[in-house]
Amino acid sequence: MILTAGIDIGSLTTKAVVVADGQLQGAAVLKSSVDGEATARTALQEALSRAGFKEDDLAGIVATGYGRIRVSFARRRITEITCHARGIYHLWPDVRTVIDIGGQDSKVILLDEGGRVRDFVMNEKCAAGTGRFLEVMANALEVPVKEMGRLSLEAVQGANISSMCTVFAETEVVSLVAEGRPVPEIIKGLHNAIAQRVVAMAQRAGWEEPVAMTGGVAKNLGVVKSLEEQLGASIRVPPDPQIIGALGAALLAAE
Repeated sequence: MILTAGIDIGSLTTKAVVVADGQLQGAAVLKSSVDGEATARTALQEALSRAGFKEDDLAGIVATGYGRIRVSFARRRITEITCHARGIYHLWPDVRTVIDIGGQDSKVILLDEGGRVRDFVMNEKCAAGTGRFLEVMANALEVPVKEMGRLSLEAVQGANISSMCTVFAETEVVSLVAEGRPVPEIIKGLHNAIAQRVVAMAQRAGWEEPVAMTGGVAKNLGVVKSLEEQLGASIRVPPDPQIIGALGAALLAAE
């Protein structure tokens, strides 16, 4: 048996996954902190504990995510684009496009028949269309971010959100609330705006079906539905889309 681990340090959360011979054994998701090394170590220990193993049992550790350079105990560091591609290929080898929306960036990744990255388009210049964008809007609307998906599905139509700049969009949201616009319609409008931005990225990349979605925002059913409507295609979402980058890292650690 070959036991390996993957650690994905994102801007909002740190994820650790342990696999044995390609099978998921344990996982942990913690809030990221200023001490990325310590958080990564704690996440790894929690994942190992849930799997019933110790760190000495590991044959390899790969770190990924924007904070991967801070994981000194990792034996290799690989980009999150490659790791998300590897994780999805493990679950669904026929997927050709991965949409990953994380805490601070969004990506559209194209895969070839072997699961290798063929091309990608990435938005990393601002928080627009990311998990952080949704967090700011949830605070402005005084609703839990976890409730945004459910609430948006209650709306028949979405409010028009003209700006994707987090600062200007927040001002728009406050104005819509003051005008008495129902909160579900405002949230649906925000989801539509995110989908419009991501679909434009997908079109630039030359997306192909089947499509899968990873990252914490994939837990938001409202965003997934808006993306499906604007793409005109169904989107597969893994049971825990937030750990796919760490899963891919753990699988690559065994190769």
